[in-house]
Amino acid sequence: MKNKYLFGGGIIVVFLALMSYLFTQTNVSYQEDFSLIMNTEKTVRATGEWVKSKSYQLDNEKKIFSFYMKDYKGNEMRVVYNGAMPNNFESSTSVVVTGKYHDGYFYASDILTKCPSKYEEQFDANASS
Repeated sequence: MKNKYLFGGGIIVVFLALMSYLFTQTNVSYQEDFSLIMNTEKTVRATGEWVKSKSYQLDNEKKIFSFYMKDYKGNEMRVVYNGAMPNNFESSTSVVVTGKYHDGYFYASDILTKCPSKYEEQFDANASS
């Protein structure tokens, strides 16, 4: 009977140790200032907006999508993503990218886009009348 409790307790201890180790390894920091991102080698999540005046580049053969984004201070960086362009990228109001900055480029492993709400226009129209 005691062996069951020891075995169960051992499994719980191993599980908690594994979870705490994995939690410390996922040190993704959230940054809105690109100057801080350019000085770190860690994986970061950056928020900004697409610089529409510089457009974007899409290489369908190599499956590489790249664009420029800027932070709230106006700092710009080029983002390179190995994958397809998100469907709603051109209509997005802000972009969140996860990845690492290296050799003058931000290599994104994930791109999230935030689109304008369909309710914002209705609210603005009702507020003015």
